[in-house]
Parts: sequence; structure tokens; C-alpha cells
Amino acid sequence: MKSTTRGTLAAVVTGVAAAVGAAATPAAAVGTVPVPVPLQGLSNALGTEVPKAGLEVPVPLLMPSVPEGPRYVTGHLLPERTLPPVPFTGALPGASLRAPVPQVLGDHFDHVGATIPVNDLRTLTPGLSVDAPLTPPNPDHFGLPDLKQPEVGLIAPVLQTVANADLSGGPGL
Repeated sequence: MKSTTRGTLAAVVTGVAAAVGAAATPAAAVGTVPVPVPLQGLSNALGTEVPKAGLEVPVPLLMPSVPEGPRYVTGHLLPERTLPPVPFTGALPGASLRAPVPQVLGDHFDHVGATIPVNDLRTLTPGLSVDAPLTPPNPDHFGLPDLKQPEVGLIAPVLQTVANADLSGGPGL
């Protein structure tokens, strides 16, 4: 491959990478990507007003955090939280809908709308706490462990968010 071809190829790859980086930067800075729902064609085909809808998708949707590690508990051979729950943080997608309501008298429209903003979301995966059916070494039995009932515990998953919505209605579309 000639050096001019390599140089041209490098310039094209650099330009494409810069364009992709520039396109991705505004979405990352905003934190959400608007997704319009195209219904204008339906309005033209039916000859009437149709609802207007849109979505907001958070970027990134869920990010894992550092789990809380296992802890030693006196009297147990295995640590507590053998399989620790993993926390995730992110956001719920938002939506907006605005529907026309025809007036009884006249050719004008009013509207009814709902807006659901992007809301924070915190989750915690299920975890597992297990203990072996043996006790720690017992000096009364020459350092051998005693038998006991095995213990298994499930750490419940968690889902926390505060969802809210704005409802509106009024004249005009």
C-alpha cells in the first residue's frame, strides 16, 4: 500500500471518528436522547388531527456500581453476603403525549396532554448468604468442627424510584 493511500485512509478514519465523537457528545452531555414518534403522515392520510408523541431515552440506561463486599461473622465459616447484591443506578425513560380533543361547536381543537419526565432509578440485584453445615474448630473435640444445620439466605432485590407526571389540558393544539 502506498504512503499516499495510507495517509488518505488515515484522514478518512480520523474524520469519521471525529464525526462520531461530535455526534455522541451532545447526547452524552444532555443525558437523554429524544425519540420523536412520527405520526404526521397519519394525520395527512386521515385528514384530521392525531396525537403527538415523543420519548426520552436516558443514556446510559443502567450503570453498575461497586457492590458491598462480604463480611466475616463470628461463628460462621463462610462470610456473610457470600454473593453480594450489585447496585445499579440509572434512569427511567420519559414520554410526552398530546392528544387533540374536538370542540363540540366549531372546527377547532383543544388538547389533553401528559408529560412523564426522565426519573432516577436505583436497583439492587438479589444476593445470597450461605453458611456451611460445620462450626468453627472446637477445642473440646481435638480441633474438629461440629455439625450444624446449613444456613441459606436470599437477600431481596430492591427497586427505588420516584415517578411523576404532569397532566395538562386546554385550548389549542
